[in-house]
Amino acid sequence: MNDLVRFATAGSVDDGKSTLIGRLLYDSKSLFDDNLESVERVSRERGDDYTDLALLTDGLRAEREQGITIDVAYRYFATPRRKFIVADTPGHVQYTRNMVTGASTADVALILVDARKGVSEQSRRHAFLASLLGVPHLVLLVNKMDLVDWDEQVFQSIADEFASFASRLRIHDLAFIPVSALQGDNVVERSANMPWFHGSPLLHHLEHLHVASDRNLVDVRFPVQYVIRPQSAEARDYRGFAGTVASGVLKPGDRVSVLPSGFESMIASIEGPSGPVDEAYPPMSVVVRLADEIDISRGDLICRPHNAPTTTQNLDAQICWMDERAPLTPGKVYALKHTTRWARAKVTEVDYRVDVNTLHRDQEATSLGLNEIGRVRLRTTQPLFVDPYSENRTTGSFILVDETTNRTVGAGMLTASHGA
Repeated sequence: MNDLVRFATAGSVDDGKSTLIGRLLYDSKSLFDDNLESVERVSRERGDDYTDLALLTDGLRAEREQGITIDVAYRYFATPRRKFIVADTPGHVQYTRNMVTGASTADVALILVDARKGVSEQSRRHAFLASLLGVPHLVLLVNKMDLVDWDEQVFQSIADEFASFASRLRIHDLAFIPVSALQGDNVVERSANMPWFHGSPLLHHLEHLHVASDRNLVDVRFPVQYVIRPQSAEARDYRGFAGTVASGVLKPGDRVSVLPSGFESMIASIEGPSGPVDEAYPPMSVVVRLADEIDISRGDLICRPHNAPTTTQNLDAQICWMDERAPLTPGKVYALKHTTRWARAKVTEVDYRVDVNTLHRDQEATSLGLNEIGRVRLRTTQPLFVDPYSENRTTGSFILVDETTNRTVGAGMLTASHGA
């Protein structure tokens, strides 16, 4: 269950995020020959005296021209021990919404800090966002140690400052690693230049990180995405419910309840992409068949009879606002997507706006602008089946969509008082 680990990189502009990922791919021998040849050719054409590994992730022309990452670049690689999905997220404050997108599904957040500059405003911003998004593991990478003569005191000073700020956040696992992404020190192999550091290099840390316990395997939540009803005569009695397991473990023979109807039944069988399976757990995509004929449609949710989510139309959430055209203000109505269920939602109140640098709550705020984060109350047109985000990142999150343009304008995380 812990074969796959998702991690996101974050940090200020030019702290070396793309170079770090390039170094991971290069040193772990996860590159195709044509990828490497292309990067080497571009580096030569630009007159670089080294192979710019950042080009492996900075795929957009605008990024190469500006030398910064502005979109979320995903890369995949594997070692004998684990498979990885990497999200290279933007460092500039203008693209905070992209960082939220990349880190929303991450098991680990890697925050890079330039050893010459120390902890910056963006370092604190990204640590706060990682905490808000419920990323269970965080690693602070003090990069460019070669430019400060591998000084242990510089590393320790930055680690202490960041640890002091992180103590005010909900971060359950925090590690510190000094690296040089450009030269490869402490990325895949232990650095001979920093004998004073007794921890593991980054790849070893990622390979041995225990992530299985981070997933909620207790509360069964299975949002129905699609109802499968074959039209052939021999399969006319077949009715399957397809979706992705959000949390919990499903097995044939289990008693389940269906929301919003409340009807109960028993799981007759579970089918995966390759045929029947004995159990389903997150994030498996499966088809569930029930023993009884129950009217179930997209947006319904299968759970345990005595362990159901809260059913409510009142939402209390932290929202990251992503729309540059108009702010979020009370009275506005948006389309809201929660798991596989759609509703319309009206903003009833803005409680406060968070200053992500000081963590101060501005309770005088009446709106949220682009990339701002605050606590907001909403009222939906139909009941939703929700859990606090801290307990379930799937049933505890939603997006807001502008009904006129069909653009995603906000991402929300439900607080524990969502039903109040």
